[in-house]
Amino acid sequence: MTAPTLRAVSEAPGDAAARPWVLYLLECAGDRLYAGITNDLAARFAAHRAGRGARFTKAFAPLRIVAAAQMASRSQALKAECALKRRPRADKLRYLASCGAPVDLDGVLQPPVAG
Repeated sequence: MTAPTLRAVSEAPGDAAARPWVLYLLECAGDRLYAGITNDLAARFAAHRAGRGARFTKAFAPLRIVAAAQMASRSQALKAECALKRRPRADKLRYLASCGAPVDLDGVLQPPVAG
């Protein structure tokens, strides 16, 4: 399985439809991994942390975003999420290793620099 390239994902305020879809991987309590998609990574992570994101993340609190990859469309993001969730843990760890460093959520929250 080839992993999408990790890219910095800017979350500019405004129309959600204009934001790119992102496949993300969370490290959760109990040494668990959770995969999901969103077009607002910061808000989705905050929802997971508040216990509103998904049943899984209510049971296993999310600790950090460990990978995120921008997708061309919602359809592609859903397909990638489904494929990643079907893979065994070892494959998810290989995907994670191929992405590089964990996502810096502070960088996601910063507005783009005009220039």
